[in-house]
Amino acid sequence: MRRKIQEKLLKWKEETGSRLPLLLYGARQVGKTYAMKELGRQAFQNTVYVNFESDLRIGQYFQTEIHADAVVLFLEKYYQTKIVPGQTLIIFDEIQMCERALTSLKYFSEDAPEYHVIAAGSLLGVALHRENFSFPVGKVQMMTVYPMDFEEYLWARQKELLADTIRQHFDENVVLPDALHREALEEYEHYCVVGGMPAAVLSEVSPGAVLPQEEIRRMILDSYAADMAKYAEPKETVKIFEAYDSLPAQLAKENKKFQYKLIRSGARASQYGDSIDWLIRAGIVQKCTKCTQGYLPPAAYQELSSFKLYYSDTGLLTARTGITTANLMSVENTHFSGILAENYVACALRANGYELYYWESDGTAEVDFLIIREGHVIPVECKAGDHVKAKSLQIYREKYHPAYSIRISRRNFGMADGIKAVPLYAVFCI
Repeated sequence: MRRKIQEKLLKWKEETGSRLPLLLYGARQVGKTYAMKELGRQAFQNTVYVNFESDLRIGQYFQTEIHADAVVLFLEKYYQTKIVPGQTLIIFDEIQMCERALTSLKYFSEDAPEYHVIAAGSLLGVALHRENFSFPVGKVQMMTVYPMDFEEYLWARQKELLADTIRQHFDENVVLPDALHREALEEYEHYCVVGGMPAAVLSEVSPGAVLPQEEIRRMILDSYAADMAKYAEPKETVKIFEAYDSLPAQLAKENKKFQYKLIRSGARASQYGDSIDWLIRAGIVQKCTKCTQGYLPPAAYQELSSFKLYYSDTGLLTARTGITTANLMSVENTHFSGILAENYVACALRANGYELYYWESDGTAEVDFLIIREGHVIPVECKAGDHVKAKSLQIYREKYHPAYSIRISRRNFGMADGIKAVPLYAVFCI
């Protein structure tokens, strides 16, 4: 399936002189391995693929030697293939399983930049936080891989023309024809349930798939739980489970600020702070931090103790709660559709490179997201339906006078009174 990350990887491949080894971050099952192998298939004559999780023997070599030339000679013998600069892609997968392999990237950067080396790890953020890991600071280029966004989902559904039309109408701020508007909203609703995990999307678009996408999403949830048990410190595992399990209740509140008491009675930040950090570093959740002001830069006005947590993929949220496309749009689930829409917007903004912030003023007004766009702090309000009145957004605008505001809803494109209307299906354009 077509992924946006491939364009970035091809650009990295063509860099000369200043090219560094590339390190891919991302949660499990977001498509890192596929992206690396696809790069090898598209742009190189051959690929040497090393998986430190499935082949523990190769990791033993790195305990004795990590200099680039020696590593290349060893890999040529081990895999019985020639490694030619510019023609061979070297992949180090699940590199978090071998600390010394991670350190070796420094030597590829310093002594052998002619080789193309790309590495990835499902729990790399967690592994790098451990004290015994020596990270090659300044010696690697880093990219984060996210689940498929809505545009990539449309590509997989063979609806490239619809995706292009949405982007064109966003850029020109022109109303989409009603029939296309309804079609795009239907696709959005389906995407929210299926989510963007590549295996789930592939199952959805492949006739005769061995496993239905519902089962795949549940399996991914189970694999995340297994990672918590396998890779977290034993004393933290239960707390990580408890914090993660509280997310549906956290998101169902009117005020979505994370509350420790919803984990269990009497819970405190001092008890669960490390567990939440683990979930964030693993890429399993996305964090949105409160800002008390609407000025540049938002990071300077953070209230670090106040934050919201979102699932990294809406398909995992629906798998956890049992929501289907059919019952999502029923009258009884209008509240949950709002929860899902906000989580979807958080994922879409994060995939486009935005840091996630929200604004709150003395508990009386709250704007869902603040983003830095075109050199301005832009407030973003998210509505799941057609009702778009937002007192909080108006309070924010009167106080900070932003260049413009963005209101996301089921309504069509438009611009009025400094508010840019963006349909839910077009968030990938922001």
